[in-house]
Amino acid sequence: MCTMILERATISGSAKGGQGWFSLRGVNVTYDHPFHAPLEHALNLDFVNEAEGLGARVAVELTPQSARRLVEAIRAALDRAEAGGYLAPTGDGEEEA
Repeated sequence: MCTMILERATISGSAKGGQGWFSLRGVNVTYDHPFHAPLEHALNLDFVNEAEGLGARVAVELTPQSARRLVEAIRAALDRAEAGGYLAPTGDGEEEA
């Protein structure tokens, strides 16, 4: 049964797909049937730049446990960067690279 769970976020960054590097503009996060992973349901991350077409896409399918570990690792890395004084707010909600 499909869950129809979808969250979208506007993001800024870069990704490397089959056609090389491209700018990221969004991420679609679903918890539903994966296309490739041998799972009934997965946390699916689809990093995209829709303005550049279907080639500007990187997809990731994770088990729920792996997705939670990824969230924890991201938080830990950002907390360490903040504690080290490496995060400088730009004023628009985004951090400078």
